[in-house]
Amino acid sequence: MIRVLATAAALSLPLTGLVSGVQAQDADRFKDVVIETETAGAGVEVLYGAGGNLALAYGTGANGEAEAFLVDDQFAPLTDRIMAKVQEIAGTDVKFLVNTHWHFDHSGGNENFGKAGAVIVAHDNVRQRMAKDGTAGGREVKASPPIALPTLTFRDRQTINSAGMTIRAIHVHHAHTDGDALVHFVEPNVIHMGDTFFSRTTNSFPFIDTNSGGSIQGAITAAETGLKLADAETAIIPGHGKLTNRAELAEYRDMLVDIRDRVQVLIDSGEDRDAVIAAKPAEAYAAARAEGFIDADRFVGTVYDGLTNFGAHTHENGERHVR
Repeated sequence: MIRVLATAAALSLPLTGLVSGVQAQDADRFKDVVIETETAGAGVEVLYGAGGNLALAYGTGANGEAEAFLVDDQFAPLTDRIMAKVQEIAGTDVKFLVNTHWHFDHSGGNENFGKAGAVIVAHDNVRQRMAKDGTAGGREVKASPPIALPTLTFRDRQTINSAGMTIRAIHVHHAHTDGDALVHFVEPNVIHMGDTFFSRTTNSFPFIDTNSGGSIQGAITAAETGLKLADAETAIIPGHGKLTNRAELAEYRDMLVDIRDRVQVLIDSGEDRDAVIAAKPAEAYAAARAEGFIDADRFVGTVYDGLTNFGAHTHENGERHVR
C-alpha cells in the first residue's frame, strides 16, 4: 500500500568512487558525460551516463497523452542532460521516478526532478536514510532538501500503471542495502535490478553496503527473486554494467553462492578474517572482475563480516536476519 509521507531531508555521498564531496561542486567532473541509450524492450530504454543505470519507460498514459517513467537519476549535474534525453525519446517530462535505493549515484538528481514535478517513489527505508544525517560506506552523509525525498513509499511492493504498462517495484530485504527495489516492467519483459546486480562488464565484484543494511545472503536472495521473475527472453538491467539477460544473472547468483559457501567452510574450520582472505575463496572469479573498484579480497572481507555478524536484527514482518 502506498503511503503518502511528509517531507524531510538527506542524501548520501557517492559510493562508487566516481565523485566525492558535494556533487554540485563537482560538476566539472561530468562535463564530458554523454547520455547514451540502449533498447531493453518495447517502450523501455536503458540510459547510461555516470553512476547507476537508468531505465526509461515511455508510452501513452491513461489520459491519452505521452507519459514517462524513470528508474533512478544518477548525479545532479547530469539532470539537464537526462531530462533532455527523456524529452527526445518520450516527448514529455518524467511523471514517476523510482529510486532503486538511496545511494547518490542513483538518487543524486532527486532534488532537480522533484522540483520539476516528478513523483518520487521508493522503499520506506530509502526515505528514512535520506531523511537524516548518517554514514554510508564509511562516509558521513548530510540531510538532503525535503524536495529530494521520496513522497510515495512502500514496505514490500507497489504496482504503478504508467506509460501504458504495468510496472512493479519489489523490495528485496537487506541485499545491496536495506531499501533495495527491483523494478519489473511486466509487458515489455524487462527487469531493473538496481545495485543488487553488477554485470560482468563492470569488471568488479559487487558492492554490498553493510553500513546500510546490506548482506551477502540478501544479495543472493535478490538475484533469486530476479530469476523467478524472469524467463529466457527477459532483458535484465544491472545497477552497473551493460544490459544483459537471465543467463548472466544466474551465473552471478551462482558466483555469490559459491563464494559464500567457501567462506563459510573456512569460518567453520576456525580461520580468522585475515586467513579467510588469504585463502582466496573468490579466486575463480578474480580475473574476470579484477579491474573494478571492489576487488576479490575486499569482497571476501565483506562476505566474512556478514557471515560472522550474529548481531541479527528483526524485519518488520518478524523475520530474523543475520548479515
